[in-house]
Amino acid sequence: MLIYLIPHLIVIPLKGGVSGISSIKTEKEKVTIIISNEDPASQNIKDMLKQIRDWDPIKIDCEKVIAAFEFKRFRLVEIEGLHIYQDGLDMQLEACGLYSDIIIFASRHRSKDGRQILTVHPTGNTKEAKFGGHPMELAVAAPQAMRSIYLNLKTLAKNEDFEVTLESTHHGPSDLSTPSIFVEIGSSGQEWVDPVAGRIVANAILMLDNENVPVAVGFGGNHYAPRQTRLIEETSVAFGHIFPTYKLDDLDETLVRQAFDRSCGDIAYLDRKSMNARQRNRLIEIIEGLGYDVLRESDIREMDGVPWQFCLELRKKMKDICPQGKTKITESIKSDLKTACKSCVCPKVKVATISPELLREVEKVDRTKLQDFLDTYSIAYLEHTNGSFSHTIIGIDDDCARLVAEELTNECINILKEHYDIRYEKDEGILFLITSKFSPALARELGITSGPLFGALARGETVTVDDRTVKPEMVYEIVEKPIHVKNIYTDK
Repeated sequence: MLIYLIPHLIVIPLKGGVSGISSIKTEKEKVTIIISNEDPASQNIKDMLKQIRDWDPIKIDCEKVIAAFEFKRFRLVEIEGLHIYQDGLDMQLEACGLYSDIIIFASRHRSKDGRQILTVHPTGNTKEAKFGGHPMELAVAAPQAMRSIYLNLKTLAKNEDFEVTLESTHHGPSDLSTPSIFVEIGSSGQEWVDPVAGRIVANAILMLDNENVPVAVGFGGNHYAPRQTRLIEETSVAFGHIFPTYKLDDLDETLVRQAFDRSCGDIAYLDRKSMNARQRNRLIEIIEGLGYDVLRESDIREMDGVPWQFCLELRKKMKDICPQGKTKITESIKSDLKTACKSCVCPKVKVATISPELLREVEKVDRTKLQDFLDTYSIAYLEHTNGSFSHTIIGIDDDCARLVAEELTNECINILKEHYDIRYEKDEGILFLITSKFSPALARELGITSGPLFGALARGETVTVDDRTVKPEMVYEIVEKPIHVKNIYTDK
């Protein structure tokens, strides 16, 4: 038997040339795949699942259940009726002895544009319930499963003609307490029965792997949530419920709270360009009033690859130090955190500060060199909303932040030396920037008042007055600007 290796996956050729794909990681969760007897795409996916794996029949006497099968942690349950009208199905199955940790509805996707598409989404209604479920009710989402299956679909469809995307929250069922998602083949009868699409979806489900990543609730964008889709593909974030721009005005505090509760949401993401200022400000007020952070795309990308526990502590510290600022996390500290964080336990955030006066002076003369210095160290640092650096250094052990703050202070002094004469009183922790400054009083003493000669001297030019040469150094005075440069260190 030939085994083809893909990162994190094993691909095994099975009977009939159909490839079976399984995750290297094993999970104990019971995953129930719901098949509708009225849905041709669902039947297609069922057929492929049964070709790929050998399923054992389950003897069960349960209303609506036509047949049930089991393979390891997966159950395959075929029911009567369409998926979208199956409110309370999880409790009905549990009453029959089929408990589930995750429910996956294998379904069709219908669209007038006729796109060849594979989609995944949570369910629920923000207003009326035209297609199953109840009004203003959201099902419990399965964010990590949605992320995993989306990425699996994307990998498996790479050389096929199918587009892969998330969809925003829509249709029923909404009365489900078990985390659930829809995985769909679209958008017409031709695609619903396409064995290639069925095999891709079947394999994507069997590859399910719940990765521990932060969960965002998404707001804004079109029905296919392009920005949220891209963030799942390009960063380490999952999405629970997602609401397109045309539904934002339906959302009140109760629905937003429901979205976070039923997504187990950690943060909110707003597709800001897709909404107007009124919608944006109203949502931010509701979300922050519920105690959740609203992150920009740049914030999510910045924390990519950083363990979520450390991100939480870092953001809490940031709020205390620089509430409106942005956290910048260097690649070096991201690498260190991969080994420093074990069993979901990360080092405590350690904080050190340098002189804000010193930092401001250096930013004026060479921000680029300062940026390059910061990015070479295993630290995080903060930027104010205007883009200037905060004087705070964040490390992950007792000495790191303090040592970097000391080295940053020395680097700042070296940068200033390139632009100023300096005098440093190390014992007192005071640096003096020495400059020469044009003195109007000295110029007047030499008989030069306002006018062209006055301006020429101010520009550092030599002038002649009554056959007398006046050089710039004769009308300039030495000025020393003191800067306190002692570091402050705290691990609070």
